[in-house]
Amino acid sequence: MDRKLLHNKFENQFELQLENNQKAIITYRKNGNHLSLLHSEVPMSLRGQGIGKELVEKTFQTIEKEGYTATAHCSYVRTVAKRSDYWSKIIQH
Repeated sequence: MDRKLLHNKFENQFELQLENNQKAIITYRKNGNHLSLLHSEVPMSLRGQGIGKELVEKTFQTIEKEGYTATAHCSYVRTVAKRSDYWSKIIQH
């Protein structure tokens, strides 16, 4: 399933659209062109299916595409960044 990621700048979060009007989110704080990734969350009933990793990777792609820099403060986001040679160079942790 190809899920769509929405960058909700009004709410300061990235939202992965899921079934039944649910969404997985990463919240951030913005300072100029830099995003501090604070928290990630997947609905409890959908955990353990790889949705969190998909959310984080699509968020990283969007951050890169939109020209932001970012620091991972959320432990899960930081872990995903560290596991990739590519993302660990782009996302500070």
